[in-house]
Amino acid sequence: MQTPVTPDEPEPSGYLTQYTLPLVLSIYLVACRPEAQENKPTFDAIECRLAPTKSIIVTARPKKPVKQKKKIYLTFDDGPNRGTKNVLDIVQQENVPVTFFIVGEHVFASAGQAAVWDSLKMAKNIELCNHSYTHAHNRYDKFYEEPVNVVKDMERTKDSLLPDNNIVRAPGRNSWRIDSLHYTDIRKSKAAMDSLQKAGFVVMGWDLEWHFDPKTYAVKNTADELLTQIDSVFTHKRTKKPDNLVLLAHDQAYRSSSDSLQLRDFIQKLKKKDEYELSLVSNYPDALKKRTDTLKTKEVRQGLDSL
Repeated sequence: MQTPVTPDEPEPSGYLTQYTLPLVLSIYLVACRPEAQENKPTFDAIECRLAPTKSIIVTARPKKPVKQKKKIYLTFDDGPNRGTKNVLDIVQQENVPVTFFIVGEHVFASAGQAAVWDSLKMAKNIELCNHSYTHAHNRYDKFYEEPVNVVKDMERTKDSLLPDNNIVRAPGRNSWRIDSLHYTDIRKSKAAMDSLQKAGFVVMGWDLEWHFDPKTYAVKNTADELLTQIDSVFTHKRTKKPDNLVLLAHDQAYRSSSDSLQLRDFIQKLKKKDEYELSLVSNYPDALKKRTDTLKTKEVRQGLDSL
């Protein structure tokens, strides 16, 4: 004869299946509803256990906030020239976003440079910006004496090669004009920088440069040394915008296999550092604010015209 179960005896194992699992499933479905996901805080998991009194205890573990990564904008000046193709091959193989600041005159200088330009235009995950048409013929003081001519030089490259991009870098100058960010490294060129901004250009300087020897074109710092410098710049808050660093490099410094190896080594090691991420300069804070404001104004006008 079967002995009846008394209140003091443990329930059969079927009790857990009959009552606990449906309850746990219900809690899971409620927690995973879209409206539940939109409400903060979110949770990593929901833990259910059976208390000695046979009641269900639900413990929710708050999800740890994701730490914002510091952005590095890797930029290459003066292309297309010797070294540009090597840089393009490396960044494409490593699948990282970088920005090339183009000199208009170099595109039309030879058939080889024109072919590299075509490759740049077809490449994915890169951005092409304006580094003037003549590069001031390397006579910077004279170039910046006439702000009107500086604007015309930038507009020449824009009109012929980059009609949809207003981000520029002034040749031979580390100056900034991004919304309210104004910085001029050499005071004599201030009027020219102001004129570029008034003409609708965003002037992008740099926070750190990967230097090279102008005679041999060899880079002066190894990949490890450059990474140490980046860490130091962020630690001591020496960037124009917090947690954003613009890194200047030059295409011609990677014409040799040894220097190209340093570039690849730098990118590979940077990708392994969780606190950093590479990005295009158009993602720099406020870099596209002027364009966005212009588009909004255009939309408002179109709306008014339709009334």
